[in-house]
Amino acid sequence: MISFFVCLGLLILSFFTYAKYVEHVFAPTKAKTPAIRFNNGVDYVPMPLWRMVLVQLLNIAGLGPVFGAIAGALWGPSVFLWITLGTIFAGAVHDFSCGFLSIRNDGKSISEITGIYLGKHMRNFMRVFSIILLVMVGTVFAVGPANLLVFLFKSHVAQNSILVNAYFWLALIFFYYFMATFLPIDKIIGRVYPLFGICLIVMALGVTGGMFVQGYHIPEITLRNLHPAHLPVWPLMFVTVACGAISGFHATQSPLMARCVTSEYQSRQVFYGAMVMEGIIALIWAAAGCAIYTKTGGLMTGLQEMLKHSGQAGVVYDICLKTIGPLKLGAISFGLLFVMIGVIICPITSGDTAFRASRLVLADWFKVDQKPFLKRLRLSVPLLLAGVIISQLPYDIIWRYFSWSNQTLAMIVLWAATYYLYGKNQKYFITLVPAVFMTAVSVTYFLIAPECLHLPSYIAWPLGLVLTALIAAYFIIKMKKGK
Repeated sequence: MISFFVCLGLLILSFFTYAKYVEHVFAPTKAKTPAIRFNNGVDYVPMPLWRMVLVQLLNIAGLGPVFGAIAGALWGPSVFLWITLGTIFAGAVHDFSCGFLSIRNDGKSISEITGIYLGKHMRNFMRVFSIILLVMVGTVFAVGPANLLVFLFKSHVAQNSILVNAYFWLALIFFYYFMATFLPIDKIIGRVYPLFGICLIVMALGVTGGMFVQGYHIPEITLRNLHPAHLPVWPLMFVTVACGAISGFHATQSPLMARCVTSEYQSRQVFYGAMVMEGIIALIWAAAGCAIYTKTGGLMTGLQEMLKHSGQAGVVYDICLKTIGPLKLGAISFGLLFVMIGVIICPITSGDTAFRASRLVLADWFKVDQKPFLKRLRLSVPLLLAGVIISQLPYDIIWRYFSWSNQTLAMIVLWAATYYLYGKNQKYFITLVPAVFMTAVSVTYFLIAPECLHLPSYIAWPLGLVLTALIAAYFIIKMKKGK
């Protein structure tokens, strides 16, 4: 378990070290922020720093740092390295970049920002791409909590109860999404998210403490592939664990808080800091997946079987049972319930802002003023109806396509940030290196994944590296020519 604590320490330390270096490179000023210049009481609303940090955390911490980290644990404790290093040098830098650039560009959505730095063709592509991704994210983050709630109630109420009907919970969640999508940001999101933040903190403390109290041993990091199906670590693990390391979805969420910050100097706490907190959440769940389930021949067979028979929602519930205790009267029952609420709230509070962000992408695209109530309503309803339709598709199919498109979006945002820093004569390597890395991840995954080209690894790996080198060379040449 030494590896776990080292990784935990590095994540915390990075906020006080590397985050300050990133802040220095982007060079914040005392200029008035969009929240001050465009305060409209709907989307541009100044907020206190502590509230923005919690809101940003809940916006970005969906199912990814829970479901993704558990699935990543199938490869063994090597996933700790990706969560830790990915968060510090890629994910947190990515979140800081898109949040800071949104502040510098009047709080614009990520599609408009990429258009500013990568051209009008990329802007049009990103408008469509980001809306599709956001609707998929909102749908994933509705179906997942609905399944978790069914798991929570099915052992304690009658089988014909409405509480064990996933469609009931889906309807309830989508109704909440409808309210949160078009109401002013400080009416629901800004008020209740700090309370939900307490649930997330209790969740992390409960699972961590439970592992040690119950005597589970967190294994040390090994580079050996422990996946029972022998799926390759590269690039599958780097796409499976997205939100706990780096996630393009965060680029769609950061502009929401970029419209609320009152100083550019708050970027380190709001954007880099929230990503570090999410990395810690992912590290805890990955550690639980590695520690709790039995191994056969050193492989993660116990976790694989649990995922096969109960799904990701069932594994989350099982981990809570084994770390906090069974549901019964007394303090333990409240502890378990609090942990489960934390896991359920986590995705819901990302799903609502996913639909909200998709509304703002459309508003920026078509220049629709969002202060009038009816104009917000006209954009919100079609987006939510699309989410309802997509929710009827098999969950694993939605998740797979979401995962790849998620990392592809992160790649594009990092290239845009690289061009911005190059234009400012700043140390653009802090975004260039993760941009190249994520390009390799996205390209190779597209070549090797079963839902994509499904090429054999001996072809996909070298071809992926060659294509990455060509893309990077093309971008750098264009960048230096100012195009």
